[in-house]
Amino acid sequence: MSKLYAMQNAVDKGQLQINVTTDRGSVPLEDASISLSYTGDPTQTIEQLTTDSSGQTEAVELNAPPLEYSMSPSETQPYAEYTIQVSAKGYRPINISAINVLPNETAIQQVNLVAENAPGPEEENIVIAAHTLYATYPPKIPEAEIKPLSETGEIVLSRVVVPEYIIVHDGAPSDSTAPNYYIKYRDYIKNVASSEIYATWPDASLRANILAIMSFTLNRVYTEWYRNQGYDYTITSSTAYDHKFIYGRNIFSNISQVVDELFANYLSRLGVRQPILTQYCDGQRVSCPNWMTQWGSKYLADQGYSAIEILRYYYGSSMYINTAEEISGVPASWPGYDLTVGSSGDKVRQMQEQLNRIARNYPALPTITADGVYGPATQAAVEKFQSVFGLPVTGSVDYRTWYKISEIYVAVSRIAELYQ
Repeated sequence: MSKLYAMQNAVDKGQLQINVTTDRGSVPLEDASISLSYTGDPTQTIEQLTTDSSGQTEAVELNAPPLEYSMSPSETQPYAEYTIQVSAKGYRPINISAINVLPNETAIQQVNLVAENAPGPEEENIVIAAHTLYATYPPKIPEAEIKPLSETGEIVLSRVVVPEYIIVHDGAPSDSTAPNYYIKYRDYIKNVASSEIYATWPDASLRANILAIMSFTLNRVYTEWYRNQGYDYTITSSTAYDHKFIYGRNIFSNISQVVDELFANYLSRLGVRQPILTQYCDGQRVSCPNWMTQWGSKYLADQGYSAIEILRYYYGSSMYINTAEEISGVPASWPGYDLTVGSSGDKVRQMQEQLNRIARNYPALPTITADGVYGPATQAAVEKFQSVFGLPVTGSVDYRTWYKISEIYVAVSRIAELYQ
């Protein structure tokens, strides 16, 4: 049975939503045209889609393999692969193939279109590499989980800071020809998590793995590991050295939401300032005593273990979850409590002003009066923002929503400054 035939006759369903913006990432493109097909037969169109004023398509239901294929190691590919061809007036077309669709989950494919008069190829083609739990990649080269801190000034950070952006070297350190990508920290974590674990797994296993990925990444940031070796990037995409980052790949909605909730966290040991370099392996093709295994974390979650219990099972009882002292690139910190109908004050006014600025780029968001009073109109604007940006639609500004508003506000403000 061919892989294409299996996909076309799959018994389960997943969803795919496509978001189209300019290559700067913060200007949505309305009326972009998208042709959707199976990767195995890109000439046979399944759906023809058009983006709305927020640059988004509806979430399309698509065939996906049975759920059980992603719940235990299997020789059968547990996700379907789809191809999209995207075009918009004044922009170069782009083709993205091997988009992963898992059963019962929503895949989100971000598409960044480049103006047709910009330098570069007339058309871009992106092929998403296979998932690390399905394909064979080099195993992680073991390192000490805590890096020695010298007194020579090599470590420039005095405290743990969540960066706004990191630079990803798309290859091994020895590959000087590999490109570097300037990626938002949260987008990087979402990409890696979507590349290294299955979104169908229990929530506790997603959280345990995402915390391990974030702690490892923040260790690279805190110790300036690669810069101190003379490189001009933060981390690589090589599984032998770091984590698998796949340029242009789709992410999954539930993974995105967990990252937005946990992005300021990392793993610590008592008396150690730096985030722990939490290494792991799949536990099937590769054995790694004293490290977390991805499949093992899934099985523990099946048994009812929480995320921290999973992490302590593998890394020991001295591991705990810490929070970074600073988050870069945000105008102001979350107030420490949810803003909801009846709230008032400067934090409400600041949030209202940010939503109004975002609405200039995303006209689906209603403009509201920035009076510092959280009334029904503000609630409606928050609900629309949450809907557009893939957050739970509650109408309240919780931790996730506050920092997502900050992230989008900063992005659209910077774009406006560039075009002045």
